[in-house]
Amino acid sequence: MPRALVTGGAGFLGSHLCDLLLAEGYEVVCYDNLLTGSLDNIAHLSSEPRFHYENVDVSESLKYEGPLDIVFHFASPASPIDFPTKPIEILKVNGFGAYHALELAKAKNARYLVASTSEVYGDPLVHPQTEEYWGNVNPIGTRGVYDEAKRYAEAMTMAYRRFHRVDTKIVRIFNTYGPRMRLSDGRVVPNFVGQALRGDPITVYGTGQQTRSFCFVSDLLAGIYRLSQSDQSGPINIGNPTERTMLEFAQEIKRLTGSASEIVFEPLPTADDPKQRRPDITKAKALLGWEPKVALEDGLKETIAYFKGKLETG
Repeated sequence: MPRALVTGGAGFLGSHLCDLLLAEGYEVVCYDNLLTGSLDNIAHLSSEPRFHYENVDVSESLKYEGPLDIVFHFASPASPIDFPTKPIEILKVNGFGAYHALELAKAKNARYLVASTSEVYGDPLVHPQTEEYWGNVNPIGTRGVYDEAKRYAEAMTMAYRRFHRVDTKIVRIFNTYGPRMRLSDGRVVPNFVGQALRGDPITVYGTGQQTRSFCFVSDLLAGIYRLSQSDQSGPINIGNPTERTMLEFAQEIKRLTGSASEIVFEPLPTADDPKQRRPDITKAKALLGWEPKVALEDGLKETIAYFKGKLETG
């Protein structure tokens, strides 16, 4: 039975990755210090004999006694609300944490896949973003702690690939949504859905003409799994290329929730907030045979139902 270690395995994406790996026949070791993850996300796996959870801060150390086939480094706070409140932790987990994960993969002769992000492109001057684009990042801005930490993690990954011959893979994740997101996450989907369900005003920043593209979590994980099983090293963009303005998205959330909330406009929270974000997924299609399948309305209905349950249970 193949064995995978997932750092950040109790987080939004990490917990869904654990589910997928178990479904694919893996034994799964989940490490998470619960800084932003939650045991609720993996509670359904407590009786699964092939699943093992430990409270581990991978920024401090990362050890495993048995054999491993693949290490997935998914540990990192990833929401805008985390950037000013957990900046050191973000830098450490993408620096020291990535180093420890790569050292472990090297020692175990295991494959290694790092969860990078579209944030490495910053506020892009190229649209849509291809993997060859080097980005437009402000290293000293509020978002820089996350943007530059992920860029550093990519650089370290490539160093281990070139110097130590570790079989590494880099996925650049674009905006993803779905069940198990934190309701107080600070990102647009939980923000808009939470406001709509509570009957609060739906807050759109700026003019609402800035764009994002939203990928449902099951689609994202399918692409990541294909990359992990392929001979490709990446970086490869995984995301949904269908682009929408924030105003259009707010209107869609209001319609699907049946909310009477009004849409209000407020100033942009930071000067570095990207104005456009959409992946070019040409490589994912050609090299992995992957593209998203879940329609936005279907994914949002499932996500809204999850958040509604969370609000009802407190």
